[in-house]
Amino acid sequence: MMTKQRQTLQAILLHAFTIGFALVMMYPLLWMVSSSLKDTSEIFVHAHQLLPSTLKLDNYTNGFKGFAGISFAVFFKNSFIVTILSVFGTIISSILTAYGFARIRFRGAAIWFACMMTTMMLPSEVLTIPQYILFQKLGWINTFKPLIIPSFFGGAFFIFLLIQFLRGIPKELDESAKIDGCGLFAILARILLPLLISPIITVAIFKFYWTWDDFFSPLLYLNSPKLATVALALKNFSDPTMQTDWGALFAMSVLSLVPVVLVFAGFQKYLVDGISTTGLKG
Repeated sequence: MMTKQRQTLQAILLHAFTIGFALVMMYPLLWMVSSSLKDTSEIFVHAHQLLPSTLKLDNYTNGFKGFAGISFAVFFKNSFIVTILSVFGTIISSILTAYGFARIRFRGAAIWFACMMTTMMLPSEVLTIPQYILFQKLGWINTFKPLIIPSFFGGAFFIFLLIQFLRGIPKELDESAKIDGCGLFAILARILLPLLISPIITVAIFKFYWTWDDFFSPLLYLNSPKLATVALALKNFSDPTMQTDWGALFAMSVLSLVPVVLVFAGFQKYLVDGISTTGLKG
């Protein structure tokens, strides 16, 4: 009886700690949602108070109007264009590269694989100036090209993730397909791709998150306000030289999280499966 009571007490303490820790982690998000429903004059005066004294839903309509005559619908459209094309390019290029490393024997494969892995160790700051000079000479500044086209050349992290999964798939499947007359691309399309659904969705989710939340790259390459993504538009929404409508700014910040939350909620199962199975393979 004492053992059962001790186990019950431990379970209660564990759940209480978990709930408390979750509330601490979620507090900034709850504060932002609460601030999006407050009047601007009330946000910082009653910053400790989560429940607004009066609900101000006008923050969402005022914020969606944007600034400089540009609606936030334009910024959301720009973010979706950049994000979706970047995700598509990353998936295609990473699958092909990972398939080559995992399934095709060629001279210097180990050296090229080591070179690819080395790129993961380079700080992004080291590449900023060379990339900017290259894109400037190509005439890509103030366009979406620097944000999209590099994704069609793969990503070392995503390639490595897919390689680890492919190495866990028996090569006998490839040999059986070759006997049936399948070529390299037919093996990839008919045999391996159906088995790669979970890691592919994992790659798509991570790339979606990183691209949607990216602030530095749009700040560096986009000069026109009409081309700004949501992350960049939120920064431009606050004007240090004038009075900022913080309620509208927080309202747009909340809306910017909606696509991320929907993607996570819709594909959480595939994300967990992709990470767990990839970690067990190899």
